[in-house]
Amino acid sequence: MRAVVLIALLIAGLTTSLPVSAADDTGTTQGKRTAPQDAVKEPAPPPSVTVLGARDALGILGRDVRSPANEDMGRIVDVIVDREGAVRAAVIDFGGFLGVGSRKIVVDWNALHFGSVANKRDSITLELTKEQVTAAPEYKQDAPVIVLGAAGRLQPWDFDH
Repeated sequence: MRAVVLIALLIAGLTTSLPVSAADDTGTTQGKRTAPQDAVKEPAPPPSVTVLGARDALGILGRDVRSPANEDMGRIVDVIVDREGAVRAAVIDFGGFLGVGSRKIVVDWNALHFGSVANKRDSITLELTKEQVTAAPEYKQDAPVIVLGAAGRLQPWDFDH
């Protein structure tokens, strides 16, 4: 029922916000018609609307990450995309206690499994062991990104070529 109300409100909002074109403001100079001072622009088409079910799409920032052995692997604090906007990796805040001694590592997006994320309490599974994540180099802003892959290998991305 909420989805129907949301769609109805969205459609009502879109139809009331469409631009109204002004009357043709062409002037005349000594009996000759001149070009309009402000050419009337075609209104932009309304944006497309997609409604996602509450169980179909959820945010992942701040989500807990667990190993297949149910070990605490930290939490997702950022997502890394390439120049085309494709998601490539996740930044995980790993280790430490209450934020002290933790460090950020980058794991390949394909190493994450989102099987049970129906609500914020559900965790995401990382296909790596705690030892592999502990051995990964720390992520630092404005430095080459080294991504820990699902097979446990380290792989640099070269964006310069």
